[in-house]
Amino acid sequence: MPLSRQISTTSPVLSRRFAGRLGLFYGAVFALSGTHLPFFPVWLRAIGLDAAWIGVIIAVPAVTRFTVLPLITAGAERRQALRAAMRLVTFATASGFAVLAFQHDAWPVFLVYVATCCLWTPLVPLTDAYALRGVMSYGLNYGRLRLWGSAAFIVGTLLCGGLADVVAATELIWIIVSVGLLGAASSLLLQRLPPLPRSAGPAQDGRHLLSDPGFLCVIMASALIQGSHAAYYTFSAIEWKAQGISGLTIAWLWTMGVLAEILVFALSPRFTLAPSTLVVIGAVAAVLRWTLTATEPHALGLTAVQISHGFTFGLTLVGTMGLLVRQVPAHVTARRQGYYSAASGIVGSAASALSGPIYAQYGPGVYLVMAAMAGLGGLLMWTARNRFAGHPHSAASGG
Repeated sequence: MPLSRQISTTSPVLSRRFAGRLGLFYGAVFALSGTHLPFFPVWLRAIGLDAAWIGVIIAVPAVTRFTVLPLITAGAERRQALRAAMRLVTFATASGFAVLAFQHDAWPVFLVYVATCCLWTPLVPLTDAYALRGVMSYGLNYGRLRLWGSAAFIVGTLLCGGLADVVAATELIWIIVSVGLLGAASSLLLQRLPPLPRSAGPAQDGRHLLSDPGFLCVIMASALIQGSHAAYYTFSAIEWKAQGISGLTIAWLWTMGVLAEILVFALSPRFTLAPSTLVVIGAVAAVLRWTLTATEPHALGLTAVQISHGFTFGLTLVGTMGLLVRQVPAHVTARRQGYYSAASGIVGSAASALSGPIYAQYGPGVYLVMAAMAGLGGLLMWTARNRFAGHPHSAASGG
């Protein structure tokens, strides 16, 4: 039974209030990502950090995803304190970025950013866990709740992009701080969750997944394809700025990518191809995308590069989730997602750290390395595709 159909006897008023306040919080959470992802590297460059340091610093969130993040989310769940944890990390995140604004040397920036990311990166998993608890308790639809996050990401990107043309690049950090404070304020409006059902038990052990070649193939192929976005996330705004593209145009370019991603997610229930095929298509699109990006395209070329984000990110994610749902038993879902997140974090952080020195030496040529990464992920999935045919653990379509 879909989660949105597990309707409880709680009041419709409480249900609407929960949805409205969580939608506002989701918006604030992803608005922060929308301001941070494209323009934080621009601020780093503006305060005088070189490409190598920028690559290392941008890799920090990916590292915390497979180190600190699992400890915080597990601790919050054990103590049934999701809402309290969400409030704590949002206030800590806003405070961390505020402290960061006063740092201008590489090592202090790095250390403060590490401390900030240790508490910031668990925010989305905590919010998703809180939302899914609400879905089961209030009979809500998760997609409609999560939609506010995607919309707010676009708003945050456009807002920061417009301000980037009138605000000095060294002051962009204060826009990020302001959006972080909005998230902290909205966290105070979150409702208390109903208690867990008495039948809820601890998650079963899923460590055997690490000895399953099929599972390892899925998470590594996806991590390579998604990790190939590292140079784009780190240096695209810097490169476009150097080409004379305005901050607002950069924001629109990022927005096109997110809109393409949303469109793929919206159409995904209609897809009839096997999930492994979707991942391979995503890999091929990524090879083409990064090869084109290495040529420093303008106008129509940049538009094509950004629209292809729907394939390189969105289609890869849809295919990966479909494979995980089919190949992994439902009783180890939490462990499954943890291993997937850890693999993505390891590959993503390594790619970010390596892209800095490569970009410093070869400029846009770094995207050819990203194309090779994506190609390796696609080849891995293609060679293993027969392993995923006809042996599902679940009939759910998932994703």
